[in-house]
Amino acid sequence: MPHRFFTLKQVAAMLATSEAQVYALVRAGDLPAIKIGGRGQWRVENRELDQWIQAQYRKTRVGDEDALDREDVSDSDADRDIRVQASRREN
Repeated sequence: MPHRFFTLKQVAAMLATSEAQVYALVRAGDLPAIKIGGRGQWRVENRELDQWIQAQYRKTRVGDEDALDREDVSDSDADRDIRVQASRREN
């Protein structure tokens, strides 16, 4: 039976990035996670991680403007800034 939840360390290994980067994504609200216990132990549900990965694919597809406007895609300040800059270049 596959695990339902992953630690930030496990997520970092799966994404080939640092644990600090995953923690930053969680703290910014970009990557949905839950905090368990009183010691700041974060867990990412495997379903949420899969959805987040798919959203990142949609966001990075060239020419896929609809994916950038979908409500189910996390929208950080940096994402909005990038879209605004791209929109200004088009006009």
